[in-house]
Amino acid sequence: MRERIWAPLPLLLPWLLLPPPLWCGPPDSRHPEREPEPGPLQPFDLLYASGVAAYYSGDYELAVRDLEAALRSHRRLREIRARCARHCAARRPLAPPGAGPGAELPFFRALLERARCYRSCQSQRLGGPASRHRASEDVRSDFQRRVPYNYLQRAYIKLNQMEKAVAAAHTFFMANPEHMEMQQNIENYRTMAGVEDLQLVDREAKPHLESYSAGVKHYEADDFELAIKYFEQALREYFNEDMECRALCEGPQRFEEYEYLGYKAGLYEAIADHYMQVLVCQHECVRELATRPGRLSPIENFLPLHYDYLQFAYYRVGEYIKALECAKAYLLLHPDDEDVLDNVDYYESLLGDSADPASIEAREDLAMFVKRHKLESELIKSAAEGLGFSYTEPNYWIRYGGRQDENRVPSGVNVEVAEVHGLSMGKKSLPKIDRDLREGGPLLYENITFVYNSEQLNGTQRVLLDNVLSEEQCRELHSVASGIMLVGDGYRGKTSPHTPNEKFEGATVLKALKFGYEGRVPLKSARLFYDISEKARKIVESYFMLNSTLYFSYTHMVCRTALSGQQDRRNDLSHPIHADNCLLDPEANECWKEPPAYTFRDYRPL
Repeated sequence: MRERIWAPLPLLLPWLLLPPPLWCGPPDSRHPEREPEPGPLQPFDLLYASGVAAYYSGDYELAVRDLEAALRSHRRLREIRARCARHCAARRPLAPPGAGPGAELPFFRALLERARCYRSCQSQRLGGPASRHRASEDVRSDFQRRVPYNYLQRAYIKLNQMEKAVAAAHTFFMANPEHMEMQQNIENYRTMAGVEDLQLVDREAKPHLESYSAGVKHYEADDFELAIKYFEQALREYFNEDMECRALCEGPQRFEEYEYLGYKAGLYEAIADHYMQVLVCQHECVRELATRPGRLSPIENFLPLHYDYLQFAYYRVGEYIKALECAKAYLLLHPDDEDVLDNVDYYESLLGDSADPASIEAREDLAMFVKRHKLESELIKSAAEGLGFSYTEPNYWIRYGGRQDENRVPSGVNVEVAEVHGLSMGKKSLPKIDRDLREGGPLLYENITFVYNSEQLNGTQRVLLDNVLSEEQCRELHSVASGIMLVGDGYRGKTSPHTPNEKFEGATVLKALKFGYEGRVPLKSARLFYDISEKARKIVESYFMLNSTLYFSYTHMVCRTALSGQQDRRNDLSHPIHADNCLLDPEANECWKEPPAYTFRDYRPL
């Protein structure tokens, strides 16, 4: 039995006392707080369920009413939780325990008072107990993926409210860029009469991402004054949203990989366990705020890029001290960036006698942010070692992919001087990984017909084969499918996990064999399902001349059935082109290979 080493309480409790962020600018006026609706806040999951039920029953007005109410309730719940967390943290500060008998009691008193404050604040603002608003994981996942907007856009179409339908469709698509059906819907809407010039609106857009995009747009147009305005606004909004993200992390957490307490924990162990979950959540707000909806990977260098853009924009408007502050701020995250190191030297040379370069430090907003982030990282690593769980620090500051523009060398500056002091014109390229990819090996079985190779299919490691199954085998599999298929199999029983237009059914090899041994389907037919899967594995392994054995991740026989009344104006693919081991990003022309995609998968026979 493995021993577990617990850190003593004096080591754990200071983690609860990390210094709060010092940035707290006023909320952006473009996003004022909404007036709360009268009466108790209705649980968003109940409103969502009612809206979906109304949609499928054909009552589209009720569907719109309840789905919109569900979105408002969900948004309001987040606002209340974040505001109560900030309010109680300010009113009930935690103090470090002293020394001597009972010295820890004042700390625990403050902790209990903060908990009571938080519960009271929520109950008062929600109009009832917070427990009414605990939704299932499936519902929370739907709201994170913006699924309610998928139902909304269809309901608005039925009600002939085109502008609202387009906004709902675009909002859903921004979080699901691989959803080809929605992309086609938006194109169809825009070609309809009176909709060609309709402005696409993302109803869930993050303010700091919007401001950042506006800043980049003005920067690329050489309008540096406006670029500075929007980049500075984006930073204020970013730090405000970071505070909200951290506050929301203080709610209930469930991180299965950190559930290392296999028995009823004691007081100190329970405190350590829960606080580590909160701390990891807060630490990863950096990644959350730098990721656009629907993308698995954060925007490259997102936070550093603000300061990279600003240092040059301030230089172009003649504010050399601010340019130097921003350049030094950037170096807090990328201390070995040669271009920006040269920029620092160059800016210092421009100051002359007007200021002492040594007295100019990196901007305080980022300096405090980085200080806290590093302290959190050290504490999490220390806890992982002492409490017996694994934690790998993500690469929050992606090193490649810097600012791509032609303004790296200021106009009017001698290029030879720029090479010395410089603002380099060189663009940073993404690293490429070469792999020894082969194909054309034997197909192993008679009657299999080769159709297309990778080049003909416009990709790599692709092949199209025919006659892998005989017509008789296809008929037998089709017959056995009717006896083993389960609605929503693999998707927690959801009838339409991919699109409201279709019913999804599926079955695994294990399910087929189990039904075969129970006599519910012919055992021979169940065995055929397994044999065909193994045949596909061997063909792929041989054709691509792999030097290692392929192993199955998952084998699924599926059926997608078009739902009556849901096929109007539909011209999408039922099973669109996609990748299991990465997320297609049409905007960046990339496929991000990282969790939660199935990154361990290499081939997918269909």
